[in-house]
Amino acid sequence: MIDFSILANHWDMYLEGFRNTLIASLIALVGSFILGTIIAVFRIAPVRPLNWFGTAYVEFIRNIPLVLIVFFFFYGVKLGGFTAGTLGLMVYTASFIAEAIRAGIQSVPKGQYEAARSSGLSYVQTMRYIILPQAIKIVIPPLGNQFINLVKNSSILGVIAGLDMMYYADLISSRTFVVFSVYIFVALFYLAITVPLSMAVNSIERRLIKE
Repeated sequence: MIDFSILANHWDMYLEGFRNTLIASLIALVGSFILGTIIAVFRIAPVRPLNWFGTAYVEFIRNIPLVLIVFFFFYGVKLGGFTAGTLGLMVYTASFIAEAIRAGIQSVPKGQYEAARSSGLSYVQTMRYIILPQAIKIVIPPLGNQFINLVKNSSILGVIAGLDMMYYADLISSRTFVVFSVYIFVALFYLAITVPLSMAVNSIERRLIKE
């Protein structure tokens, strides 16, 4: 049976953890999208050093555990738990977003790139005004999945005292010696973020299909 007194007696801690999880997720979401877009452009740029950097970033970051990246910022750079966890999330998720956007860029007909370049636009202008808007529309579903994964992965903050929901859930559990009910409520709080996010992504996807 679920003990609802756990939620009632520790509502302030749940709420604080929810607030911090939401803030960390939003910061990491925006940051990973910007960084991932830049890395994606690097990977297909007509400048070889940028290609190498983009490829190295994706292959290295995508193939190591998230917790190691977070530990790097926490123990190596000596940042606070919340900051280290948020930066780790951003850097890690950006590698997956970069691959999704790169696939979107490559699915845009090459003729549009050539036409933009022949009309006098620079490479950066072509990407910004012509290619990227179309590429991002194409990859809305995989981007949405990555954003949802980011929210769930934010639980890594609890490992380094990042003041997120998992951190406070561990505190509540250690004080009350209750496990099942404590984490059931945490799951519901996560759903309060991921379900609306999933619905928003689906709504955007349907709207783009109609256009």
